Amino acid sequence: MKTGIFGGTFDPIHCAHLTVATEAAAKFALDRVLFIPAARPPHKSDVHVDYENRYRMVELACHGNPLLVPSRLEAGLEKSYSILTIERLKAEDASHLYFIIGADAFDEIETWHRWQEVIAAVQFIVVTRPGHDYDVPPGARVHRLDTLALTVSSSDIRRRLAAGEAVSEVPPPVLNYIQEHRLYRSA
Repeated sequence: MKTGIFGGTFDPIHCAHLTVATEAAAKFALDRVLFIPAARPPHKSDVHVDYENRYRMVELACHGNPLLVPSRLEAGLEKSYSILTIERLKAEDASHLYFIIGADAFDEIETWHRWQEVIAAVQFIVVTRPGHDYDVPPGARVHRLDTLALTVSSSDIRRRLAAGEAVSEVPPPVLNYIQEHRLYRSA
C-alpha cells in the first residue's frame, strides 16, 4: 500500500491542505493520505487550539473522502517527532511511505530530530509553487508537486476569524465547528 503522510498542526485545517493531499494522491498513485495532527509539534510553540479540537476539525474536513484518513498517531504527551510516526507506520507494515511536506519545511529537514533516519525511511512529496527551489540533502528521495493551492495560511485564517471576518478557505463543516465551539476568538 502506498501511504501519504501529511502531518502538521492543522490549526485550523483548510481547503489548501485538502487540495494538496488529493493532488499528491492522484499524481503519485497513493492509496491513502493520513492526516496526522501533531499533538506537541517540536518546531512550534504557539499552537492556538488544543489537540482534540484540531483532530475533530481534521475528521470533519476528511469526512466523505475515503482517500483522506484522519490519524491519531501523534496524540499524547510526547513530542510529535516525524521519525516516531514513521516507525509506528512501518511497524503496521506500511512499506511505501510518502511524506507530503511544504518546500519551506523541507528546507529545514536537517534540523529535525533524527533527520537522517527520516530521509532514509520515506520518499518526499515536496509541495511548492512553480519556480521555487530548495536544497535536497544527500540520500533524500524527492518528488516535486508544483501547486498554486498554497496561497492561504492558517495564521491568516486565525487572524480573520479572531477579527470576525468571513473565511471561505475552510471547509463548511470545519467553519461551523469553529463557530460552534468559539475557536480562534480574540480575547
